[in-house]
Amino acid sequence: MDDHEASNADGQLLPLRVWLALFSSVKQIEAVVRTNLREAFASTLPRFDLLSQLYRSPGGLTMGEISARLMVTGGNVTGLIGRLVEEGLVDRLQDADDRRIQWVRLTPKGDKIFSSMAPANQGWVTEAMAEMSEEDLRQLQNLLSKLKSSVANASKRSLGGEAGG
Repeated sequence: MDDHEASNADGQLLPLRVWLALFSSVKQIEAVVRTNLREAFASTLPRFDLLSQLYRSPGGLTMGEISARLMVTGGNVTGLIGRLVEEGLVDRLQDADDRRIQWVRLTPKGDKIFSSMAPANQGWVTEAMAEMSEEDLRQLQNLLSKLKSSVANASKRSLGGEAGG
């Protein structure tokens, strides 16, 4: 293989290499957060994520909205919410107009606990990225925004191709 062919092969592999680097970085940061949540708060990442979603929605969320935001099945959410209800961190209420819909919201206790977890989490993520300058982080944020758009567009093209083909 000559230099041109090698360069072309590297170019074709570049998206895969970028994906693997992104995935690896996310997994490493996630491992730091999981370990610290467990050690500092005897908590899990799914639990933190659910509390975070409820914290940002003071009026509460339906079970379906929580599942969609967390990108997990309703069964996963139901068990976790059940445990949080038992601990007094969230309330589960039936919708007044449609009894099939359940609303979930933070209790004052849940709000207080999440309010102590959030700054710690921000610190852990900040520490994980400490070797990157603010300029690096802004550039990465812009590039990831472009990537997100590219993936969304590719998904639309793929779905459109399947429907038409």
